[in-house]
Amino acid sequence: MKPIKETYSIGVHVWISSQKGHFLGLGRVHLLENIRDTGSITLAAKAMKMSYRQAWQMVQDMNERANSPLVEKKLGGKGGGGAMVTEAGERVIKEFYKVEEKITKLAADLSAKFAV
Repeated sequence: MKPIKETYSIGVHVWISSQKGHFLGLGRVHLLENIRDTGSITLAAKAMKMSYRQAWQMVQDMNERANSPLVEKKLGGKGGGGAMVTEAGERVIKEFYKVEEKITKLAADLSAKFAV
């Protein structure tokens, strides 16, 4: 009986880092998308099953380290407060997915060539 040939795949997790450490990864991108979709850090955190405090700390960290704020808080009033993803935040989301797509494709190509 001939042994079954093993196949392999290469997996990657994309993190964009600076001198201060991790800046952006898939979890933070999902947080930005949820803020954009809900208009609220609180609702975005709930959707991701994380605490508001953790979500707010992530937003603060990204805002402090980005060249322009990625999320801005809206002050309360008649309709209440909230948050919105800025144009810079939208660009970061798009650029992250472009990088992730290229790296994932490279990993898939390398997986097809990997043999032991």
